[in-house]
Amino acid sequence: MTAIPRGRTRRTAWVTAACALAVTGALALSGCGGDDDPDAGTNGVGKLTPDRIQARTRAAADAASAVRLSGTVVTSGRTYRLDMRLKADGGTGSVTAQGTTFQLLRIGEDLYLKAGADFWNHADGGDGASGKLDGKYVKVPQRDPAYRKFSGFTDKDVLLDGLLTLHGTLATDGRHADGSGTRTIRITGDNGSGGTLDVSLQGTPYPLRLVRAGQAGTLRFSDWGRNFTVEEPAKSETVDYGRQLPTS
Repeated sequence: MTAIPRGRTRRTAWVTAACALAVTGALALSGCGGDDDPDAGTNGVGKLTPDRIQARTRAAADAASAVRLSGTVVTSGRTYRLDMRLKADGGTGSVTAQGTTFQLLRIGEDLYLKAGADFWNHADGGDGASGKLDGKYVKVPQRDPAYRKFSGFTDKDVLLDGLLTLHGTLATDGRHADGSGTRTIRITGDNGSGGTLDVSLQGTPYPLRLVRAGQAGTLRFSDWGRNFTVEEPAKSETVDYGRQLPTS
């Protein structure tokens, strides 16, 4: 066996190590390049102007078959806490105002309200009718003023049209993440005074969180496109109120 000169062994080892370092360095640089791109692995809306982001998210929301909406809405000086599931032909969920919670159910044009005795006692001034109304569905006549007020809480198009609008000059305000870890891009109106909207950077660019202008509430959106069932309540669960329903 022929011996390999020691100098040649050192040179071979040095060349091998240098090549390994070069390959490792190239991989590291490649990895760093990917990490530096905030839009890597996203739906790409983060690269758009704020106006186009808003247009994309509105289009996505309009096209979705269903959504769950929860949070607060302040209107006419009154705060409503909502937890609603909405779709084109109906909606269901709860509304809380002034410490009292009631349920809303809409199937097509038919709207029902269900509440406990405390709601009806407040509405009726304690005239004794609350007993038969407690926990029952009351069908709201379309001519009743309460129909227009409460049906808006159950109508996906009406509710989103009134909510998903930022006011003033639009701008982006960095990348964030929602409670589930979904990456988002935030857009603002007039540096936040006109509202802020967090839009998903993953999958469809749905709106995920809205802070309304003028401290008019904060809402979260989830379950986009997830269908649910709305059914007419049984006759045994419905009663006729027999007068104009309360709107306050």
